[in-house]
Amino acid sequence: MPKDAADLHVERWRDHWIDITFDDEVEAMTVRLLNVARYLRGTKQTALVETGLQDFEYDTLHALMIRDTPGHASPGALAQELGVSNAGMTGRLDGLEKQGWIKRMPGAEDRRRVDVEVTRAGATVWRRAMELRGTAEDELAAALTRRELVSLNRLLKKLNLHLEGS
Repeated sequence: MPKDAADLHVERWRDHWIDITFDDEVEAMTVRLLNVARYLRGTKQTALVETGLQDFEYDTLHALMIRDTPGHASPGALAQELGVSNAGMTGRLDGLEKQGWIKRMPGAEDRRRVDVEVTRAGATVWRRAMELRGTAEDELAAALTRRELVSLNRLLKKLNLHLEGS
């Protein structure tokens, strides 16, 4: 198999860390994961440009659409999930509402409360961005056989469980 950027990185830096323990495999893994993450960020940006969405608009629509109650949430729940202040969420929702991608309405159980619902236009633009991202992800995964993809997922899950403290 030919060398990739991670191999070249390890070769270039191996002799620079005389006073630090340097594990070639750990460094190569880290560089490869960062390269995949960079690729996925780039494909997201391409999808956003093509759909006319801004990052925060996509992230908010995405959080709204992937809930247990798809397309419905309280502003507070969205703010918490996205790690933004309530005031910041109000600004986001104002912009999404202006675009016609969400609507606010009184809560079903408590009319003093406000709920957010994605509109047909919001779902359509989000689905288009997801389709573009999905195509790019499929193209990346096509470099692997099905068996390799299953193995990679098993290994990545093991890393994620470690990060999650399980």
